[in-house]
Amino acid sequence: MSEIICIANQKGGVGKTTTAVNLSASLAGNNKKVLLVDIDPQSNATTSLGFSRSDYEFNIYHTLIGSKKISEVILKTSIKNLDLAPSNIGLVGIEKEYYNAGKKDRELILKEKIKDIAGEYDYIIIDSPPALGPITINALSASDSVIIPIQCEFFALEGLAQLLNTVSLLKKTINPTLKIRGFLPTMFSTQNNLSKQVLSDLTHHFKDQLFRIKKNKECIVVPRNVRIAESPSFGQPVTEYASGSKGSIAYENLAKAIIVGA
Repeated sequence: MSEIICIANQKGGVGKTTTAVNLSASLAGNNKKVLLVDIDPQSNATTSLGFSRSDYEFNIYHTLIGSKKISEVILKTSIKNLDLAPSNIGLVGIEKEYYNAGKKDRELILKEKIKDIAGEYDYIIIDSPPALGPITINALSASDSVIIPIQCEFFALEGLAQLLNTVSLLKKTINPTLKIRGFLPTMFSTQNNLSKQVLSDLTHHFKDQLFRIKKNKECIVVPRNVRIAESPSFGQPVTEYASGSKGSIAYENLAKAIIVGA
């Protein structure tokens, strides 16, 4: 069965979609069969892989409302071993549909839909929206684990307690196997004292939950890197757009850590 990993943080601008896209591409580059599920209505993961709205008729919204199987909305990307279940702005209406209809087991709908294709992939990466609403709850309920990107900037830990409480609650109720795969420091700058302080704080609080390729090595951090910022506008992950850049290397290392179980 696939390992299902949700990328989540209710705070926007932390590198969540960037992490989802580039981790997926890096895992695919390691000969792993990967499906990236975009359930953010902003659909940034979809556009980051070079797709526009006119490129596809159906998306994950149609899967969640039951009009299409997930296998019927999946797109082949230009990257070997990487498929995409795209999103669309219409997904914002899903919360109203779920709650107004009083839909039974609404927190488990994505989990049920993914079951149809789970055996076809080594990894399924879910890019969730920057909010702790029903869509993100569905993503966490469907996942084996969650990666939490945290930007090395002011207010970095703001709101983190709420996300951790949500993970804890889901673990006690509808997803007992859910675990925190790790925290990923993003937007780190060696020239910025604040970045260094935030990384120090993260290391102090979450030392054993930061990613490392090998034990006792420095933790993996994603640098503030112009190539990472540029790559979405070219419809490519940074691992394709600027292979060998510091940003690309960071995500390649993250993929290696995931594969070896670090």
